[in-house]
Amino acid sequence: MTGPGESLVDPVRRAKQAIRKQILDARAALTPAQRADLSALITARLFDTPEVRRAECVMAYLSFGHELATAAFVAQLRERNVSVVLPRIDRAAHRLRLYLVPDIASDTIPGVWGIREPDPERCVAVDIGELDLIVVPGVAFTPAGERLGYGGGYYDELLSRSATLPPLIAPAFDLQVLSVLPTMPHDHRVDVVVTQSAMYRR
Repeated sequence: MTGPGESLVDPVRRAKQAIRKQILDARAALTPAQRADLSALITARLFDTPEVRRAECVMAYLSFGHELATAAFVAQLRERNVSVVLPRIDRAAHRLRLYLVPDIASDTIPGVWGIREPDPERCVAVDIGELDLIVVPGVAFTPAGERLGYGGGYYDELLSRSATLPPLIAPAFDLQVLSVLPTMPHDHRVDVVVTQSAMYRR
């Protein structure tokens, strides 16, 4: 039951925040060696999926902090001549801007929260409709594809822009997969979750 002045949304937000802390703490407890080994396993499994194998233009992301490392995944995409699109955070508009990034080293610069982002002076803007696949980050997922993000809402806003989306795939550590998650109607699911030991499809 909600108290005076409390909306039905508030308990869901509190539950989400509690799970974020739980999962982020567990993820941070991995040693650098464990994180590197698991990231390599998950990267290899990503390239075993038909979604990645057939994609010619992939929206990926550059990892930060204790996230699963995505540098090798992005590098292998470029080695396979796959076009790589990365997001740039537009905080004023509260949305992600998408750019084609030819060279990750020279065409990205530190952005919000220190995450490397496309340099808009060197990269070409693209539309979500040009993508064959979106690799989606997150804090936690369920086997049914439900996703708990970091709380900014940037990816939910991005995914709401088009009625027709390409496949959404999420790499994650096993510890990030829970049986249930608190969700709201605007929370987007992913189609595939890939961990070091499992692959979940909805």
